[in-house]
Amino acid sequence: MDRARRPRSVLAALTAALLAVPGVTALSSAARAADADVAVNGGFESGLTGWTCTAGTTVDAPVHSGRSALQATPAGSDNAQCSQTVTVQPDAQYTLSGYVRGSYVYLGANGTGTTDVSAWTQSAPDWQKLSTTFRTGPATTKVTIYTHGWYGTGAYQADDITLVGPGGSGTGQPPAAPSGLKATSVTSSSVGLSWSAVTGATSYAVYRDGTRVQTVTGTSATVTGLAASTAYSFQVAAANAAGESAKSAAVTATTGPGTGGGSPGLPAHALVGYLHASFANGAGYTRLADVSDSWDVIDLAFGEPTSVTSGDIRFNRCPVTECPGVESDADFKAAIKAKQAAGKKVLISIGGQNGQVQLTTTAARDAFVSSVSKIIDTWGLDGLDIDFEGHSLSLNTNDTDFRNPTTPVIVNLISALKTLKAKYGPTFVLTMAPETFFVQNGYQYYGTGKWGGQDPRCGAYLPVIHALRDDLTLLHVQDYNSGPIMGLDNQYHSMGGADFHIAMTDMLLTGFPVAGDPDNVFPPLRPDQVAIGMPASTNAGNGYVSPAEVTRTLDCLTKKANCGSYATHGTWPALRGLMTWSVNWDRFANGEFRKTFDGYFG
Repeated sequence: MDRARRPRSVLAALTAALLAVPGVTALSSAARAADADVAVNGGFESGLTGWTCTAGTTVDAPVHSGRSALQATPAGSDNAQCSQTVTVQPDAQYTLSGYVRGSYVYLGANGTGTTDVSAWTQSAPDWQKLSTTFRTGPATTKVTIYTHGWYGTGAYQADDITLVGPGGSGTGQPPAAPSGLKATSVTSSSVGLSWSAVTGATSYAVYRDGTRVQTVTGTSATVTGLAASTAYSFQVAAANAAGESAKSAAVTATTGPGTGGGSPGLPAHALVGYLHASFANGAGYTRLADVSDSWDVIDLAFGEPTSVTSGDIRFNRCPVTECPGVESDADFKAAIKAKQAAGKKVLISIGGQNGQVQLTTTAARDAFVSSVSKIIDTWGLDGLDIDFEGHSLSLNTNDTDFRNPTTPVIVNLISALKTLKAKYGPTFVLTMAPETFFVQNGYQYYGTGKWGGQDPRCGAYLPVIHALRDDLTLLHVQDYNSGPIMGLDNQYHSMGGADFHIAMTDMLLTGFPVAGDPDNVFPPLRPDQVAIGMPASTNAGNGYVSPAEVTRTLDCLTKKANCGSYATHGTWPALRGLMTWSVNWDRFANGEFRKTFDGYFG
């Protein structure tokens, strides 16, 4: 956070790695039930059932949806084709679609009786949708659909292949849509479902938020791998040899709260603010006792090191010469206790724009633990906020796996924070306030990159967040003073409107492949661990948004309403809340930010 305003300007994002947003082929209404998905086992959830492959198998990663996908490896004289022959109706229109990964991947149909068709991609580093249409000939009753790669170009993957059109002649009609869908059990990571049997159905497809995730033969299923405290919409379709029915009516279920990390003593929705405690600027000094009760978490800014690499952190309150209205140490301690008695959390924030901290050695790590502990104990604080900016965190060359970092400043920080959490126990509040460059920009670049030359700070917070995700109370990324950042829609998003906050937060709650590598995915955080960082006013920093845009951000993320151009990957009513730089700047602006929060959450 910038003393004059707030965190320094973030570096602009660079170039992109593709991530296709999951899509679903829409089935027709019940009135046109003959239009259906007539492909068999297009999601490869039943292995290679229904498919004939020259060099294919099923894998559980990477997948576009569900549990399995096809992986086939072309050889010098084999393009690794997988195909199936589907019963169709003559003189009828069909749409063939599917998702593929790899180089030179084809999806097509032969024997259409008119013009055979195909779609292909030269390069799909992540899931890319291919789609084509055709009309069958007047005597055509069978069509062969296929996918293949190219000779000697390496493995490709395919998933969620659909052929949508009228059910095949001579095979009857697809079954009716299931009824009676209900949630039978809900945990923090799973939802059990059941529904009524449908006459003529041989299997059922389960959809989560419009994406097929399971195929079962019975009338119940359990969808696992869900995020805690998150609302999901489920539907079921019945299937037989003629194809798949329309989807059932949707049922919504919200998973329970997770057990990891926890949120010690925080309300369901919390307002977090930084209080200028060690310096003064244009916002003026605010005594802790005068901080509004709207603020649930108050971060004292800042604790800073005696030198960049010492690890020795000191918290020096603003001197009276700089802050004429500053209270005494005794009154400051009394105000901390009063806030805590009112249910508020008071933390020491380490870093800021000027407080560069590099724990390059184990000695610096130990000094950090010792000095931070002394600050917490001296003032009777509830925990610690990490606001490392600038050059505090960067990755060494060849440190490419966020799950297993090797860079000393990263490893030592993780160790120090785990030590502090263990020392103070489950009530210890641990929060982080990284800039977008160090988190979401990791979707495109991580460290120096495989070939070098990138900024080693790209995504450098990711290993710290990941290692501490079970101990982390709150992550509130600074969605301000930022360059354009690419979202999961592979579009750049810029500050100044709700879409930026929606896209950046969706990335944290959905997860994303680091540096575009689908085998190296940063998992989503729990919604109760995430707050959105915004400037309190135009004076506080670049990226200010109006109260209306704040409200639109919250509506979209918690209700999936009032959204703009960015399509989120879920709905998170348990999103923890908002963070701002700063309490002082909000007071300077007549409390606009806190009033917006209070008006929304009550």
